[in-house]
Amino acid sequence: MTETTAPQPLQFGWEEWVSLPDLGVPAIKAKVDTGARTSALHAFDIETFGPSARPKVRFTVHPIPGRDDLVIPCSALIIDRREVASSNGERELRYVIQSALLVNGDHWPIEITLTNRSTMTSRMLLGRQALKDHISIVATDRFLQPELSYDVYHSSKMRSVQPTRALRVCVLSREDNYSTRRLVEEGEARGHSVEVIDTTRCYMAINVLAPEVHYDGKRLPRYDVVIPRIGASVTAYGAAVIRQFETIGTFCVNPSAGIIASRDKLYAHQLMARARVGMPNTAFAASPKDTGNLIGLVGTAPLIVKLLESTQGKGVVLAETRKAAESVIDAFRGLKANFLVQDFVKEAAGEDIRCLVIGNKVVASMKRTGAEGDFRSNLHRGGSAKPVRITKAERETAIRAARVFDLGMAGVDLLRSETGPKVLEVNSSPGLEGIEGSTGKNIAGALYDMIEAQVRPAPVRRRKSAP
Repeated sequence: MTETTAPQPLQFGWEEWVSLPDLGVPAIKAKVDTGARTSALHAFDIETFGPSARPKVRFTVHPIPGRDDLVIPCSALIIDRREVASSNGERELRYVIQSALLVNGDHWPIEITLTNRSTMTSRMLLGRQALKDHISIVATDRFLQPELSYDVYHSSKMRSVQPTRALRVCVLSREDNYSTRRLVEEGEARGHSVEVIDTTRCYMAINVLAPEVHYDGKRLPRYDVVIPRIGASVTAYGAAVIRQFETIGTFCVNPSAGIIASRDKLYAHQLMARARVGMPNTAFAASPKDTGNLIGLVGTAPLIVKLLESTQGKGVVLAETRKAAESVIDAFRGLKANFLVQDFVKEAAGEDIRCLVIGNKVVASMKRTGAEGDFRSNLHRGGSAKPVRITKAERETAIRAARVFDLGMAGVDLLRSETGPKVLEVNSSPGLEGIEGSTGKNIAGALYDMIEAQVRPAPVRRRKSAP
């Protein structure tokens, strides 16, 4: 009969190097304390999020003593909340999470309480529950297991060891519409926490040391990402709120500057012209004496006269004759309204193409056709849509147009003309219903793919304040 030998016990000294791969912490020194039941981890900015049935906690870890500028963002499922007595007798109610403990290639799950250990010499404490039956403690020694190094936090490998982390997402929206609901639904399906915040109910504390955004009497929590859905009527205030999030350091899918520029049709056309993006001939003037020359700069009738603040096809008029164009222009001027005059692309035949750009990729495109007798193809005005294959030139034009405004998500409307694609407009808050319905593609999912790739929990080095 062959004898089986028992596995050799794993020896721990009173202090060891360990890893917490589930939290993205590849190296941390832990003090062994057999007098404590549960392990403890030094954590800052502890806050809960997610549904009450499965609450989660997000927090930051400073793994290196004396280096509070190095921050590891973490999140985990809450498995318990316990009252824990510290070594000095103080009692504290702590959140309890579970994470794998990795030592010399061997790993097993342990329970960890989260607490501020800034006054302690060790950033982590290993309690009895974390010590497996075959671990023996040599109280007179330390680092009996292979030593790790803090150098990993400064290497290019750091991103590759980061786990998938639940994100806290803010959707800035005043409307309970299809697009808002889809963003919430898709985010929660991926395990993220998504909150819809009414833009106009936000207010800001503007100061140098601690800029904040408040909402309904409370400071808003730290979000990983903000998805702006800013209506045209609140563009200026919405952009101010987004600027505040940018000041805090939150990743915003569309930046405030890009939203403002894309909403100002005159400025938007100037920026696209500078970037050599194809668009219809466009003219703008402020003096009623310039009507004739203004029309001449664009071409001959028919012409498009468009209010600078127009949305969803409102404030857009087709003037089929020169006299009609002059009448419309004079009428708009009489109202002291700002407007553009554009060449009418006849060969488009009342159709345009909406390209949905996310990141640097066109993820979907649809052809929109105006309702009977209407040259405008907006779906809100009764137009219809169907999926369409776009050319390489159209794809490149759409991507370049979105890039002009630095938009992470944009709806680029273009016309097919005899001289190539012409961009009509770049929309910083494109609706999802029409393009998801017509193409069958998961646009909200594509947006979260981009967000998750951008907002990865790599270590953050905070700037140290000036002395």
